[in-house]
Amino acid sequence: MHILITSGGTTEHIDDVRGITNFATGKLGKILAEQFLATNHQVVLLAGLTALVPDNHPNLQIIRISNVDSLAIAMNQWLPKMDVCVHTMAVSDYTPVYMTDLETVEKTQDIQSLLTKQNTEHKISSQEAYQVLFLKKTPKIIASIKNLNPDIILIGFKLMVDVSEAQLIETARASLHKNNADYILANDLTTISETQHKGLLISQHHIESADTKQQIAQLIVSKSEEAYDKHHHRGNR
Repeated sequence: MHILITSGGTTEHIDDVRGITNFATGKLGKILAEQFLATNHQVVLLAGLTALVPDNHPNLQIIRISNVDSLAIAMNQWLPKMDVCVHTMAVSDYTPVYMTDLETVEKTQDIQSLLTKQNTEHKISSQEAYQVLFLKKTPKIIASIKNLNPDIILIGFKLMVDVSEAQLIETARASLHKNNADYILANDLTTISETQHKGLLISQHHIESADTKQQIAQLIVSKSEEAYDKHHHRGNR
């Protein structure tokens, strides 16, 4: 199979020296890539700039991703060629529009007019005590995946924080249907540590659990292979 994995996090630039990012390490994406490679699949890994990645391998191509725009470009390029997409990347929810000092904002009669401005400085001055940063929502990359390749096997991820298992499952199922995914790996930040990573792999009718990143990777590889074999068997009948 040809596998596309997204991993790590994106960084949205405020100026040339500052940005908004997240704490995603890409560790699970690295383990997933290694597991797919160990079972003789071809892997393209779209990895955040600081994400962990596997060692070089003849069946592995690593492409570094900076921000949401670069991720979208890479997805448009690679998705049509893939059999499976495992979208683990922690994609920035917002991107900067404009940053200015608090006094300027207070003196502006039409606040919305600031949304049409852009910073042209390579480095925004840090002289002011307070700055206001305007953000806009980024597009949801997962929502476009099946549009680019309707036949792809899509595994998405849903991370929540300190919620009940029932709420985690309900939210993951909503994401499953909304994005036409085949599976959603639901996890809670409070059950993730160096030695533990509890996850629920949720499909339309089934839920399977794992307790470590290695187990999650093995489960995703197994289910991807099952779904691929079933799809191709159905297509060859």
